[in-house]
Amino acid sequence: MKEPRWVPEQAVIAIHDELILEHGGCFGLRDPNLLSSSLARPKHLFAYSDSASLFDLTAAYAFSLAKNHPFVDGNKRIALAVIDVFLRLNGYELVAAEEEAVIKINDLVKGIENQESIATWIAGNSQEL
Repeated sequence: MKEPRWVPEQAVIAIHDELILEHGGCFGLRDPNLLSSSLARPKHLFAYSDSASLFDLTAAYAFSLAKNHPFVDGNKRIALAVIDVFLRLNGYELVAAEEEAVIKINDLVKGIENQESIATWIAGNSQEL
């Protein structure tokens, strides 16, 4: 697999701010290092795994953003948004119903789902653009 197009940190912050404006909540980063760590996780997976798919990398974004809680509020929302943005940057779109996607991210945070199961779900609910 060739190197994917990554979601830049400033874009994640801007998307988060838009989500907070639209849906309410508190602005701001709780820990900038946790955001950097969250965005590095899929890059490390790409660099050190011979078998990571685009969907594995997407799940790594979702897992790290949802579980690391880098923002004061809206971490699950930004996890879902970054799934969408990363897939679109790389020629795919998530076609799952919004309600199902929200349940999956909530289950990820609760520990019912894990990064691997989310990757499988993303793969089964994505299509090429």
